[in-house]
Amino acid sequence: MAKDSVAVSSLLWTLFLISVIFSLQSNSQEEDTPITRFQQYLRINTAHPNPNYTAAVSFLLDQARSIGLTSRTIEFVPGKPVLLLTWLGSNSNLPSILFNSHLDSVPAESEKWIHPPFSAHRTVDGHIYARGAQDDKCVGVQYLEAIKNLKSRGFSPLRTVHVSYVPEEENGGFDGMMKFAASLEFTELNLGFVMDEGQASPADEFRVFYAERTPWHLYIRAEGIPGHGAKLYDNSAMENLMKSVELISKFRETQFDLVKAGKALTSEVISVNPVYLKAGTPSTTGFVMNMQPSEAEAGYDLRLPPTADPDLMEKRIAEEWAPSIRNMTYIIKLKGNLRDHLGRAIMTPIDDTNPWWSIFKQAVEATGGKLAKPEVLLSTTDSRYIRPLGIPVLGFSPMSNTPVLVHDHNEFLKDTVFVKGIEVYETVISALSSFKGVSAGQVI
Repeated sequence: MAKDSVAVSSLLWTLFLISVIFSLQSNSQEEDTPITRFQQYLRINTAHPNPNYTAAVSFLLDQARSIGLTSRTIEFVPGKPVLLLTWLGSNSNLPSILFNSHLDSVPAESEKWIHPPFSAHRTVDGHIYARGAQDDKCVGVQYLEAIKNLKSRGFSPLRTVHVSYVPEEENGGFDGMMKFAASLEFTELNLGFVMDEGQASPADEFRVFYAERTPWHLYIRAEGIPGHGAKLYDNSAMENLMKSVELISKFRETQFDLVKAGKALTSEVISVNPVYLKAGTPSTTGFVMNMQPSEAEAGYDLRLPPTADPDLMEKRIAEEWAPSIRNMTYIIKLKGNLRDHLGRAIMTPIDDTNPWWSIFKQAVEATGGKLAKPEVLLSTTDSRYIRPLGIPVLGFSPMSNTPVLVHDHNEFLKDTVFVKGIEVYETVISALSSFKGVSAGQVI
């Protein structure tokens, strides 16, 4: 009886272990989903100042290999990789399509989040909290998931489809897309159309962006004769600078009034925001209060929409805001161009003259989605390095009914919104890569 009891116990223990192993395997399989893969990518800390590009590229390469995409990693700057994935089309003579996203993200103040910013915590109501959830690791994974689904259904693209993951977008893209777009490797892609990141929409519609505002960093400097703090005299440095500050403030008000009156979106006006003021003669306790300084300086962040005239803007700065007759000088540091090499405003057409627009719009609508009125993006993305090359670019991230949390605390994306985005990209990728015509100005 004892032997039988031991045998039965041993058998039961074996069966228990088998059931545990089977359960663990089942759970592991269940967890290998688009959402969990999204969470894995979000858990890789690619926030500045020390983004872990190595881990991010390794993860993406694993995903690419699993769905049969070819890959290439290029470093224009050591330690800052550009990952290029490719799905070859059946007609290599046709211009290809590029879907772009960036690897990096802005820092996150962990103590101000309700869930750790690199935990990718998923709440019971489906909110996935993580830095990069909206900006823009979502599209980086959605591209791959969409391609995976298309391949599983036997779809084969006519045009070659590229997917790029670039570094340093959050730092201006100078060591990322700027160098990539200027490279021979980029030229050899023979691109006909590009899709880049967009932004979330609190409404039912998806937002889409056809242009961006161009940043100008303006530094104005005033000089004057120093004097006693009790003395009144004309053309002191501070007096000259404050006159300029007043004029600039009035201009800012006229632009802001258009927005407040509903006559223009913020992205459609010239924004001018003060960044710093610098003046005074330093002392051990702060500043010398009985001495008027001989120099004073102010810095402004300007954002110009593509419809703005850069020549008129600089004329205003030279003649009104920092005129030499008031002993003033200025420096403008351009962070992009408003015009292409032919002098045209850098905008992607959003009408029937651009067949890519029509195909994209129809593809989104085929999924039951709706597009809001196309917009000029308030800030900037890597698109600013591609549009000047004459390549049409649309900024698009399929996130409807979602608050805009770019660079904010508690950035999140709802799981159902993420999954819907995969469906949208399936249709968009298949439609764009099946287009038999060519974009304007291109000859096969």
